[in-house]
Amino acid sequence: MKINKIKRLKSGKYKITIDDFDIVVYDDLIIKYNILYKKEIDSSLLRKMSEENVYYENYNKALKYSIKRVRSKKDVADYLKKNSINDEDTAKIIKKLESLNILNDTSYVKAYINDKKILSKDSINKIKEDLINSGINEDIIEEEILKTENNDLEKLERLIIKKINSNHRFSEYKLRNKILNEFLNLGYSYDDIVNIYNKNKTDDYDILLKEYNKLKYKYRNYDDCENIINNKLFSKGFKYSDIKEEDLFISNNILIDSVTTITKSEFK
Repeated sequence: MKINKIKRLKSGKYKITIDDFDIVVYDDLIIKYNILYKKEIDSSLLRKMSEENVYYENYNKALKYSIKRVRSKKDVADYLKKNSINDEDTAKIIKKLESLNILNDTSYVKAYINDKKILSKDSINKIKEDLINSGINEDIIEEEILKTENNDLEKLERLIIKKINSNHRFSEYKLRNKILNEFLNLGYSYDDIVNIYNKNKTDDYDILLKEYNKLKYKYRNYDDCENIINNKLFSKGFKYSDIKEEDLFISNNILIDSVTTITKSEFK
């Protein structure tokens, strides 16, 4: 078969015009088989180039995927599997990307730890667990974790104080449980969470009073108003003893006059 024309494309590929049809291949194959200096090509070589071109197509997909951001070997392997790339080509592609230092699990772990420490609430234990689950060699993870400063306690205290200061509707009991559940899931220790919370917790009297007033106004026309209020406050985690103590609100008549200033949006 006669090679009539070879044209370089902007994509780094070549279009080869052979007899009355065109074939587009990667420049690696043009160089490998010295096509620029050939006048003819047989069907055997053409078929071989077409088959190899599929590999280069997949390699370039993986290359583009890998350079968008730092990837692990498992990330790339999963991406290629999703694109139905066979195991043999996957292994070759990953090996080539490693040889070019585009894929480097040590660099990936380092970047992952730094990002998570700055941009997430995760503890170092949660970061380690996620890296292990992502298929990274545990020795690499341990080595990089040892190099990084562990400021989990400072980070945890800062996060818990922020939660406490931004609380405007939960009882102390309910807030404590919410904080405990959230930060246990982020890998922090039970003792550290409880100790920091207890050290920084605040009295929820003002929140109880506010919630009581809102409910009193909302259910003021119900016959069993007080029972409804009590049940609603129980569900919010306020203690029975604290709620009963607030019976003085009624006797002091501080409710109806004060709650009229509360906007309807607060009851939604």
